[in-house]
Amino acid sequence: MRISSYLRLMRLNQPTGIWLLLWPCWWAIALASRGLPPPSLLLLFGIGAVLMRSAGCIVNDIADRKFDARVARTKYRPLASGEVSVAQASMLLVILLAAAFGITLLLGKAVLSWAVPSLPLVITYPFMKRLTWWPQLFLGLTFNWGALVGWAAVRGMVGWPAVFLYIGGIFWTLGYDTIYAHQDKSDDVVIGVKSLALRLGNNRCAIGLFYFLTVLGWVLAGWTAGSSLLFFALLVLVQLQFVWQTCTVDLDDPTSCRRIFMSNVRLGLLMFVGCLLSSGL
Repeated sequence: MRISSYLRLMRLNQPTGIWLLLWPCWWAIALASRGLPPPSLLLLFGIGAVLMRSAGCIVNDIADRKFDARVARTKYRPLASGEVSVAQASMLLVILLAAAFGITLLLGKAVLSWAVPSLPLVITYPFMKRLTWWPQLFLGLTFNWGALVGWAAVRGMVGWPAVFLYIGGIFWTLGYDTIYAHQDKSDDVVIGVKSLALRLGNNRCAIGLFYFLTVLGWVLAGWTAGSSLLFFALLVLVQLQFVWQTCTVDLDDPTSCRRIFMSNVRLGLLMFVGCLLSSGL
C-alpha cells in the first residue's frame, strides 16, 4: 500500500478542512488570552486539528464508501475505489485518535473534559445525510466545538464569549457547507441522500441569513469578551466578505461553489487577526 493512499484518505492533499476546523480553536485561544496567545498552545491545537480532521474524514469515508463510489467528485477516494480496505482505514483511525488523545492529555484536564464530548458528534455526523435535510447543522456542531475547547485551554473553563463564538461558527458552517453541497446536488438526488442544498434550492437569502447570524454571534462574542474597537472593525470586513460570497457564487456551477467555499479559509484568518487585536494590541 502506497503512503500516498493513506495521505489522500486523511485528505492531507486538501487542507481547507483542516483550516476550517482549526480557526474556531485559534479564535477562542486568541480572544481568551490576555496579550498574545502562547505559540505552543497554537501549535498543539494545530496538530490536534490535523489529527481530528483526518480521523473525521476516515469515519466519513467508511460510512459513505458506497455512496462515494457513485458520485463523480468522490468516486476515486481510496475507500470508494477499493484502493484502501476498511480494515486498513480502521487501523489508521485508531492510531489518529490515540495520537489526538495524547495531545489532549498534554493540554490538561479542562481541555480533556470538553474535548471528549465531541467524539459522538464526529462519529454520528456522517450518517446525518441519511436522516435529515440538515446535515450541515451537525457538521457545524462538530467543526466549531474547538471554540469551546480553545477557551477552556486558556481559562480553565468555558465562558460566554466561547459560547457565542461557537454559535456563530455553527451558522458560518451552515453557510459555507451549503454552498459546498451544491457541487454534488445532482448526484445526491440520484443516490437519495439529503442536504440543505437540495432542501433550500438556489436560495441565496437563506445563505445570507446564515452569514448574518454568524456575524451576530461573533459580535456578541466580542462584546462579552470586552474586545476593542479593532475587533469590531475587522468584523465589518468579515461581513463584507460574506456579502461577496452570497452575491457572487453561482450555485449551479461546481467550480464557483468550490472557489467560494475555499475563500472561507481567508475569512477565518481575518477573524483570527480580529481576535488577536481584541485586547487592543
